[in-house]
Amino acid sequence: MAVVNRTPDSFYDRGATFALDRAVDAALHAERLGADWVDIGGVPFGRGPHVSTAEEIDRTVPVVAAIVAASDVVVSVDTNNARVARAAIEAGASVINDTSGLGDPDMASVIAASHAHLVITHSVGPPRAEKPAAHFGDVVREVRRFLEERVERAEAAGIRRDRIIIDPGHDLDKNTLHSLEITRRLGELTSLGLPVLAAVSNKDFIGESIGREQGHRLAGSIAAMVACIERGARIVRMHDVAATVDAVRMVENILGLRHPVRLEHNMHPTSNV
Repeated sequence: MAVVNRTPDSFYDRGATFALDRAVDAALHAERLGADWVDIGGVPFGRGPHVSTAEEIDRTVPVVAAIVAASDVVVSVDTNNARVARAAIEAGASVINDTSGLGDPDMASVIAASHAHLVITHSVGPPRAEKPAAHFGDVVREVRRFLEERVERAEAAGIRRDRIIIDPGHDLDKNTLHSLEITRRLGELTSLGLPVLAAVSNKDFIGESIGREQGHRLAGSIAAMVACIERGARIVRMHDVAATVDAVRMVENILGLRHPVRLEHNMHPTSNV
């Protein structure tokens, strides 16, 4: 999952793809580099100025429509607003990436009335708000309970289980030790039997772990991503598409999920193995 932020205050690109044409170009370029889908965001999760529903729709829906018109790549929209989700689905988005985990009481019904998939992410309290320091007794157990409850809520609203993806929410209302623990014990979440999305790219837990500022976290991001894949994550949300695609394909080869592109080294000309 490639990331395209149509925001002026993204923590990663600082507004580099805020212009409509640059956002669309970035999404199509990500597809050419090997991304399976692109995730369009109109409002960062972290604290910051309020963005109205109308403004969020203006930021995301034209990007979705332009990508869908030009490509078959899967398009998701990163939003916790049911009205934005409805408009995005109408424009052609096939996944809603809800970082609030159904915080909007209307979100589940909007998804249920469509054919879209839903990413349910663990977070605590409303996005964009100032919050106290993160505290958990056992972060993995508490994240698991939250995800189980929200999945039940989604199914009760009429969303089929095969349309639900879960995300433990690395760094979302969590400190670095929490995110490392989630990564280490990700198998306790993949055991729920739902596809797990790992969104670790360039996050603060990586920067704090290796002492790297933003813009210098690619190696750490890929290492964290690989650890998540080895523990069962099957969707990874990453910024650096080319490097990520190579890393993912190598891990898939090691795990036996993909066949090598070619076999030449020390191979007998007539060998089938």
